[in-house]
Amino acid sequence: MVTVTNEKELARAMEDKESTIEIVGDLSKKTIKLKATGKVAWAIAFAALTAAVAFAMSGAGAPAALPLAGTTAAFIGGTGATISAIELAVAAGGVAILSALRDDYKIVEKNNNHVVLKRR
Repeated sequence: MVTVTNEKELARAMEDKESTIEIVGDLSKKTIKLKATGKVAWAIAFAALTAAVAFAMSGAGAPAALPLAGTTAAFIGGTGATISAIELAVAAGGVAILSALRDDYKIVEKNNNHVVLKRR
C-alpha cells in the first residue's frame, strides 16, 4: 500500500497502477466527493474539466482555470473538489486519470481524514 497526501502523489500512484492507495488529509475528502459523483453529472462535468485542465496545463494553474470549469463545482461537490480534479489531471498530464479514478478504483475504507482505494 502506498500513502499519498496530494494530487501529484495520487497521480503517480495511479499511473504506477498501485493495487491499494491510502489517501490522507484534505485530499481524502475531495476524493470522496469525486468518487460520489453520479455518472450523468460526471459526464457533464468532464467536458468542462477537459477545457480547464488544458488551460491549467498552459501555465495558468488550477485556481485560474476554475472559471473554465463552469458549473462543474456544483456537479462534483464544490470548488475544492473541482480544483483537486484539475490538479490531479495536470499532475498526470491529462484528464484520463479522472476516469481511471472513477472506474479503476473503489473506496474500501474511509473516515474523516483517510480513504483507502483498491484497484478493481
